Amino acid sequence: MIVPAKVRLQRREELSHMCRKLFLSQQLVQLCEQATPKQEEFLCEALALEVESRERSRRTRLLNRARFPMPKSLEGYDYSHVRIPPSITKGELESCDFIDKKTNLVCHGPVGTGKTHLAIALGIKACERGFKVRFYTVTELVLKLAEARKGGTLERLVSDIRRLDLLILDEWGYVPVDKEGSQLLFRIISDSYESKSLILTTNLEFSKWGGIFTDQQMAAAMIDRLIHHGHLLLFEGQSYRMEHALMRKAEEGRANGR
Repeated sequence: MIVPAKVRLQRREELSHMCRKLFLSQQLVQLCEQATPKQEEFLCEALALEVESRERSRRTRLLNRARFPMPKSLEGYDYSHVRIPPSITKGELESCDFIDKKTNLVCHGPVGTGKTHLAIALGIKACERGFKVRFYTVTELVLKLAEARKGGTLERLVSDIRRLDLLILDEWGYVPVDKEGSQLLFRIISDSYESKSLILTTNLEFSKWGGIFTDQQMAAAMIDRLIHHGHLLLFEGQSYRMEHALMRKAEEGRANGR
């Protein structure tokens, strides 16, 4: 079987690309000058399988390191109760383009309206795209930072966080933070400014942040860094969990009334 020169050239370009991905010498491509079309095709298929296997393993490692509390998906996610600002589209959210641009998302709204679900689902999508992600509740992160400072490992933890592409901070402002915790958290926010993306979920309006973080000026500086390159997503409506609990009670009441 005669394979057109154009097809063989395209195949060698694919081989070259896969060699770069696998950190292999371009000598493999040169050897194809002496290979039959069948041998060349087999080599292409073998390398493609290896690339796919490594990418699958890398995605699994990224998901494990992100430490999401539970899996969440964008499939079927109801955006009807989310006000997305004109500065970003739903498509840009779901494609994680905001991470490439190192911009932030602040998800604000009442408890139970889907903020954490969206944050986790976007984080999982980011892992699938090859981004390094980490999920923390704010309380968990503050405790880890304080423990690291006492144990002399603060710089190592800060360095690990610095290498992330996306940091998700859940339940921002749910629990008051002491002065030391506020300072440590401010350092993380400052380090992240224009170097990575943040997703924050909060039910606390900006004007009340000073009361949670013990220092109005520090809170104002945090807000300034977050919104300078950020998008505010407003979540509205009743708690999803409460709504479904009430629906279950109503169904049970109807069943018992039969």
